[in-house]
Amino acid sequence: MTTTTTLDDTAGTLTLRTGVTGRAARMGHRLTIAMSSWRATVDWDGSTPVAARLVVDVDSMRVVSGEGGLTPLSGPEKTLVRANALKTLDAKRFPTVEFEAESITARDDGYLLRGPLTVHGVSRPVEVALDVADDGSAHRLRVRTEVRHSDHKLKQYSMAMGTMKVADVVAVEFDATADHS
Repeated sequence: MTTTTTLDDTAGTLTLRTGVTGRAARMGHRLTIAMSSWRATVDWDGSTPVAARLVVDVDSMRVVSGEGGLTPLSGPEKTLVRANALKTLDAKRFPTVEFEAESITARDDGYLLRGPLTVHGVSRPVEVALDVADDGSAHRLRVRTEVRHSDHKLKQYSMAMGTMKVADVVAVEFDATADHS
């Protein structure tokens, strides 16, 4: 019998971390961005996961902090950064980022998920290592991976005639807790 587990943003966090590149990189902020609305579903055949899907609402992005730069990142600057990111992602046209695991393979410390990641309407195959730790009452789920702007035909935001721009690689961190069922 197949059962489904559903998790959402109340179960954990989905965080993006950007870098800065270019000749004027030290002037830019390395951003921490929280995605505040996401849903994950896992279909189970007994105790074996057979399908998984993650949908992230792009408009839920919130700029948490900016490290580095010449001055601290202010509230109005966070608003501007968010607006620029939504424009880069064309969030009105592509309101979600989606991952669908087409295969799930058990590992010693969790699972290896393989399938398409769709960002900005462009799907690319990815491989994601999901670490699972059991504390007796719940499972702690963790992913640390990277996504490239260039893989999804996204133009990196830049300033100062391109001497400072968001790095191609964005670190993605997922941490959630799933109660035992």
